[in-house]
Amino acid sequence: MTVAVATVRERLAGAAARLGEAGVETPRVDAEWLLAAALGVTRGRLVAALDQAMNDETADRYEAWIRRRAGREPLQHILGTQAFRDLTLRVGPDVLVPRPETELLVSWALELLPAPGTGPLVIDVGTGSGCIACALASERPDVRVVAVDASPAAVALARENVAALGLADRVTVAVSDLFSGLAPTRADLVVSNPPYVPAPVIGTLAPEITGHEPRLALDGGGDGLSVIRRLVQEAPRWLAPGAPLVLETFGDAQVAEVMSLMQEAGFMSIVTRRDLAGVTRFVAALRSSAGFARATDSWGEAAERAARPAERRKGGEAPLRGPSCR
Repeated sequence: MTVAVATVRERLAGAAARLGEAGVETPRVDAEWLLAAALGVTRGRLVAALDQAMNDETADRYEAWIRRRAGREPLQHILGTQAFRDLTLRVGPDVLVPRPETELLVSWALELLPAPGTGPLVIDVGTGSGCIACALASERPDVRVVAVDASPAAVALARENVAALGLADRVTVAVSDLFSGLAPTRADLVVSNPPYVPAPVIGTLAPEITGHEPRLALDGGGDGLSVIRRLVQEAPRWLAPGAPLVLETFGDAQVAEVMSLMQEAGFMSIVTRRDLAGVTRFVAALRSSAGFARATDSWGEAAERAARPAERRKGGEAPLRGPSCR
């Protein structure tokens, strides 16, 4: 008697159906990513293997991964990596999965840096996986970054990413609650994707977030501003005169509150920018000073661009819903 062996195509169809029944937002896409990893090929080459039989070892591995994804564990945790701009970063349950929206935060930070060749210093507050710090250092070879996070586990992972990308000579990662663990310095830019989700909202987010990502990286207190409020108050002491603070927020109504906080802290030229969905999510402002007149034309150009909806820089799959990279 001959026992029929399921083909790759049949296992993929069954896995996608299971993920759909489990409520996964992109069941076919996720099933394909996991299948490609199980087979050791790129997702684009799956079509060449669809009519092949799957051996027991590969089938067992694929089944285990599909079971985890059906339990709403993030795809990126199962694969162990996530693409961010032109980088591939290690991720896990100690950090938020980097989202495409935060790529826009990096784009804006790059625009607001001093001219190339000046060796600017950036402080990345709440670095998480190190995605922002690594992207800035990778795309601006003269940039130095001090990246901080209150979570020792996140710092350990960020250091692994920095080392793996060959950026350890220009990116330093340290455990610090905001700026408290740093030696006195003046940065040319402070960037942050801080915890900004109002505590009552966290329970309404997708299971991938509520069940598998660190609450420390999500929880912004009752109004979502507990960390941002401290960050905005403390940042002027760490910024050079006229240097920018660039933040990601929960969006819309929270943006207006953050702008008010910046005004109260003495920041000037406060501007906003929209995310991929058209939500006003990012805020930037300059530290005020007696020498504020030195603010450059590039800032004015950035403010003008901020009035237009942000456009996605590159294609890719839809991100997980919820807060962005940390």
